[in-house]
Amino acid sequence: MAQASNAQAAGNAARLADQDGVVLGPVAEVDPHGSVAAGSRREKFLPITRHALMDRLTVANLWADGDAVQARRFMRYLDYWRRHGYAAKLLELEQLYEPFTPDSDLLRTRAFSPEERARMQKRLVTQMASLLEQGNFTRVDPSNVHFILTKESAYGLDLEVDLQAFEEILIYYRGATTISEYRRDVKRAYMRWREVKIPVFQRMFLLFKLKPFAVRVEEVMREQKLDQKEAERTVRRLRGLLPATVSSDYVYIKLFKNMPRSDVEMIFPNTKVRFRLFDKLKFGVTASSGLGMGVFGTVGKIAMASNPYTLAAAVAGLGGIALRQATNFLNQRTRYMVVLAQNLYFHAMADNRGVMTLLADRAAEEDVKEEMLLYSVLAKERVNIRNLRQVDQAIEQYLKDTFDIDVDFDVDDALQRLKQEGIVTELADGTLETLPAREAGLHIDKLWDACLDNLPDITVQEGHEIDGVLRQAPS
Repeated sequence: MAQASNAQAAGNAARLADQDGVVLGPVAEVDPHGSVAAGSRREKFLPITRHALMDRLTVANLWADGDAVQARRFMRYLDYWRRHGYAAKLLELEQLYEPFTPDSDLLRTRAFSPEERARMQKRLVTQMASLLEQGNFTRVDPSNVHFILTKESAYGLDLEVDLQAFEEILIYYRGATTISEYRRDVKRAYMRWREVKIPVFQRMFLLFKLKPFAVRVEEVMREQKLDQKEAERTVRRLRGLLPATVSSDYVYIKLFKNMPRSDVEMIFPNTKVRFRLFDKLKFGVTASSGLGMGVFGTVGKIAMASNPYTLAAAVAGLGGIALRQATNFLNQRTRYMVVLAQNLYFHAMADNRGVMTLLADRAAEEDVKEEMLLYSVLAKERVNIRNLRQVDQAIEQYLKDTFDIDVDFDVDDALQRLKQEGIVTELADGTLETLPAREAGLHIDKLWDACLDNLPDITVQEGHEIDGVLRQAPS
């Protein structure tokens, strides 16, 4: 009897994709630790617009008795309602970010104690991580950041970054894919083009806060067994790579697009460009041969010189050779820095508060797409919570057959939100009872009506108003 019930539930779930003749297939195994090293991990990100999804889910022949119109109305109501929820979260985030923003043009009217700043910083990082996960980004552990890197550099750079310099760091990506570029083929004397496949992250997120100078000095003293003066000199040299405006008082938030996996290091502020092995060999050969010939010629001239002017000219010539080699070295480094700056410029999408706004919009869109998909199944058939895996597989197969995308649909997250809104109710026997499309739309309408009446006040928990003249926030 139980087997028959399971089979019936699986068949009911599959009706979502009946118009495409879907046959359920096995679900790919996912690494529970979220490691991206294997390269086969499916993402939860749904790379389709909510408009395209809504159009396909509300086709008339998929709904009985003209419910397609009501279903579309409900999904539109749900879209606006979900975005309202994220707008409230965004307001709270912006208030938390007040003492940490590096580019505010507003007057600073509140002061915060170190303890208050520490509490706010932790809440800020936690809420940003939650926003990213709702937007179906994948977290990268900073200690395992090498998992997302490849050996070949897309821009011919060899980069290095010191992750120990950061007090807070969040790294997330979304949309791991491959793009094609055409470059001149060195094997054909640069006369023809060849196609190059470049692994990229369509979106790359970075949040960081530098450790205070004194804290980093103490760490360097312990790690490298240096005295305080030497450790201070070391930290100043490392932070010399940063612009003078970068401070450990601020939290910096960055979002990039189409970032090559091989050059992820370029998104960090303290990235150091290193010379590749080819460059080292080239400079070694040219420098040794040039200086060797110069020294040999100079020694010969000195041995034969009787005129002091001839002697001075010989020494000056040797100095010129050494200066030319040093200039070549610096020019190559400058060219690398130009390549780094140019490519980073075109990968940048948003900074700081702009990132928050963009992520809130993306998280709301991911949520509503998941909810529309799940509702389209539950509103048509009575499904038991025990058969939720079959529903999950049916939705994934529908997405594969309709849009040719292979994703890991987050059915549990979508169900939890629909239950919280009162659209779905779980009965005592585990049956998921779902409001019909018309009633679901009216239910969201009632939530909107009560929204302003129950609007919570975002109370300020930290800081105190500054007495006297208002102070200008740093720009």
